[in-house]
Amino acid sequence: MNPSLPRRDVLRMAVAASAASTLGAQAQGAWPTKPVTVVVPFPAGGGTDAFARPMSAQFARLTGKQLIIDNRGGAGGTLGAGIAAKATPDGYTIFMGAVHHTIAPSMYARLDYDIEKDFVPLVLVASVPQVLVVNPKNVTGDFKAFMAQLRASPGRLNYGSAGTGTSHHLAGELFKQQTKTFITHIPYTGAGPALRDLVGGQIDMMFDGLGSSAAHIKGGRIRALMVSGAKRNAAFPDVPCAAELGLPDYTVTTWYGIWAPKGTPADAQGRIVEEVRKACLTDEAKAVWGAQGAEFPNLSPAQFGTFVSAEIKRWSAVVAASGAKLD
Repeated sequence: MNPSLPRRDVLRMAVAASAASTLGAQAQGAWPTKPVTVVVPFPAGGGTDAFARPMSAQFARLTGKQLIIDNRGGAGGTLGAGIAAKATPDGYTIFMGAVHHTIAPSMYARLDYDIEKDFVPLVLVASVPQVLVVNPKNVTGDFKAFMAQLRASPGRLNYGSAGTGTSHHLAGELFKQQTKTFITHIPYTGAGPALRDLVGGQIDMMFDGLGSSAAHIKGGRIRALMVSGAKRNAAFPDVPCAAELGLPDYTVTTWYGIWAPKGTPADAQGRIVEEVRKACLTDEAKAVWGAQGAEFPNLSPAQFGTFVSAEIKRWSAVVAASGAKLD
């Protein structure tokens, strides 16, 4: 204690210092103190949007701050990824990418970002199987009749995708490879525009993520012929799975996750993980996920990062085997 200061003043200073320290700690843990922007690298109406928007609504309800969706579609989701990678790493711009961003390194010779080096993986938000959906006027009958039509007229039918190098594209190429059929690929700037044309009959089919197709299937605007994988989806129990239709190796899953630009402060990363998880695990969000046949994988940021690395390797092999190329 400084002998030149009265004891009362020393105590007052100690209390003030303690209060300042507490306020500083609260300020660090107060994220978000303003609206947060999430870059969604596809136009509105696609699979990423199908999860980003309900997540955004719950985030705002829980934190009192907006989670603003910034749709930046183009180049199979890589345009928006490049924009997000260059954002200020202050915790107030995050990126909602998808499986497409683990396919892109094998499809594009040059990208202006690296999904592993320029981003920090935070939360795996949703996982949902791919589904073969058709326009009911353009394609009639069941899966067997559909296959007969494909084989009778190679190339006459077409499929739309969210863009070259996306999971929609690779799912279509895998299907063609495994069934030894030919279907013309029509790439769009996102699943939303492709779905609109599918509903309108401008294209014949899509290999879409169930999240963006679910509402249209339930509304009768499009028809599901098959879900990928070895089991039926609980949200659509009447739709047969690939394995029971004679395609045991046709397994394609679409997933969506949250990343932060590299350099985002660790405390902000922790708060993003905490609040996004809370938003995705509300009863309201669970109902949306369930209706879309999706799951919320319970992965830590480190586990998500390991998963992303494994997906990059897996899709590299798929691209090589399928012979898929940029159109």
